[in-house]
Amino acid sequence: MDFSQVLDRCGNYGRFQILLLLLYGYTNILGSLHYFSQTLITFTPEHWCSHVDLEGLSMKELQTVYSNISTPSCTLLLGVVNGTGVVAEEGVCKDWIFKRENGYESITTELKWVCGKSHHSAVGQSFFFMGSVVGTTTFGYLSDRIGRLPSLLMATLCGATGDFATSFVYTLPGFAISRFVSGLSTDTMYYLMYILVFEYLSPKSRTFGLNIILAVFYCFGLVTSPWAAIWIGNWRRYLWLASLPALGVLIYPLLICESAQWLLTKKKYDEAVECLKRVAKFNGRQVEDSMFVEFVKHYRQRTKEESAISSQEDNFFAMFMTPRLRRFTLTLLLKSVIITLSCDVVNRNMEGLGSSPFKLFSFTSIVYLPAGVAILLLQNKIGRKGMACGALFVGAIITAVTGFLIAHLNPTDNALLLAIMVGLGRFGATVSYDAEIQYAAEIIPTSVRGQAVSNIHVVGLASSSLAFYVIYLAQYYKPLPSIFISCLMFFGAGLCLTLPETLNKKLPETLTDGEKFAKNESFLYFPCFHKKQENTEFETV
Repeated sequence: MDFSQVLDRCGNYGRFQILLLLLYGYTNILGSLHYFSQTLITFTPEHWCSHVDLEGLSMKELQTVYSNISTPSCTLLLGVVNGTGVVAEEGVCKDWIFKRENGYESITTELKWVCGKSHHSAVGQSFFFMGSVVGTTTFGYLSDRIGRLPSLLMATLCGATGDFATSFVYTLPGFAISRFVSGLSTDTMYYLMYILVFEYLSPKSRTFGLNIILAVFYCFGLVTSPWAAIWIGNWRRYLWLASLPALGVLIYPLLICESAQWLLTKKKYDEAVECLKRVAKFNGRQVEDSMFVEFVKHYRQRTKEESAISSQEDNFFAMFMTPRLRRFTLTLLLKSVIITLSCDVVNRNMEGLGSSPFKLFSFTSIVYLPAGVAILLLQNKIGRKGMACGALFVGAIITAVTGFLIAHLNPTDNALLLAIMVGLGRFGATVSYDAEIQYAAEIIPTSVRGQAVSNIHVVGLASSSLAFYVIYLAQYYKPLPSIFISCLMFFGAGLCLTLPETLNKKLPETLTDGEKFAKNESFLYFPCFHKKQENTEFETV
């Protein structure tokens, strides 16, 4: 009697799972507030070098004064003659006039990190990125060593501590250090909670539960965070809003328990049984003790058999020791780079489109809802492989078309149309990203799921550092970034064909299972085009 059968008796979509999903939703809100805080606090509005002759002028008048100057933000004026600025021959700008977004004070406007200090924000982003690499690797490893739940708590509190500490800095060193600490939990809190929920849900419920919660709660966080920043009006207070709610995760251990599936891989059978009994009690199910006895007996016997074959403990690097798992792992790593870089470029490209970047980001974030619904309606019908491949293929087409429209339309006259196209681009990227998360988690065996997902994720995060260079390609030809991303997404769609289908299959728990998983399946196998085959090596759940 294996885990899925016992979980079915204890309840694999009852009150316990609903509570887990609600906490997952709360974690998604925390994650969205935290992840995009870096963008919101370092927002740099349009600005001009200040001068006494410019006092009291409107924004349009300022633009007229500087119309004959190529770099108005950093050019010191001698004065204004007949409404036109006269450039000073010497001296540097020490004060600026900022066109603040509804009066919002960012760290850039408060500390005047522009012109000669414009690199300060980039330094903070670099340290934030370095922290994310360290944190994702560390907490992913810990999740497979000490458990999903304690790693989740530590990661979330690290990020909150970093955000809170950032709100008190006034210098570049303090900003860099606090952003490094904040970066330790970048997305880590999200995917650790994802794995915990994933391992307590039945296969039939995963697509609905995980994707609808992600669509609703993450979308809510993205849509509201720019408005919250504007309403609060100050980057320091915004960071308080983003960090203090993270203290809510301290009650998680009182409400939920550790992953029983992970406990089994660590041979902690008694603790796994206690967790399953807790699930059964919460779901109002009566399960005989004899079933748990058979359950533990089954896993003890299985452990002995596997130990006789190999004494090596499952770990991420062992996934490279066998041919099929090595191919799956390398493919997932490469796909993570493609999808993460694509999403990052699409989400960052919000300026120069005729709309407020704050409002454009907020309004186009609504696409997370239809993206989640699209996955919900299609993934269980066309399969994980078909969804991942199709999302990348369609996303590539949308991105290419959007890029050409942005290049050839006047932003001021076509702000609404461009906003719609940006939204469509984000829709394609979001579907690709969300479909990839579940697909990768199902292919990777339980025994290494935490560290493997984290390592795959950190490779994707590393690719985000290239986003600036991809966007810079527009200096040579405006649609070039979109063309480049489209080519990557087309390539990613092809890579999906080399991965196995996971729909309606018992997922691998150990590396031995992972190597045998869907062994005789062809590259072009899609559940929607093939009849369900019986008597396969892994029975349908």
